[in-house]
Amino acid sequence: MESQEQQPKSRVIKVQSVESWDFYFTQATNQACPIVVHFTALWCMPSVAMNPIFEELASAYPDALFLTVDVDEAKEVAAKMEVKAMPTFVLMKDGAEADKIVGANPEEIRKRIAGFVQSIRAYNA
Repeated sequence: MESQEQQPKSRVIKVQSVESWDFYFTQATNQACPIVVHFTALWCMPSVAMNPIFEELASAYPDALFLTVDVDEAKEVAAKMEVKAMPTFVLMKDGAEADKIVGANPEEIRKRIAGFVQSIRAYNA
């Protein structure tokens, strides 16, 4: 059995309900913290394949809030954000959607998230 100590602590927070979505969303918005959301599903292999990349991005950009939403567990959140395909990545600033990326394209996702976080850093500087 693998011990928990060998696994680095995830920087990605799993949202399992509308209540937890509202809590994290409000907290981040009040602190002017950018939000990056990965809408995923266990049955969607491209989504599952993106999980380690999303973890890597969360570690690379600690000043952004990284959330993951399983669309089967939190259907209301997916509906509220108009997510229709997996994986979908939504970048949010000041409580509004700034960008949406649909599909499992690691290079595009890395590039868009890097640009998004850097633009916010420049704006807040």
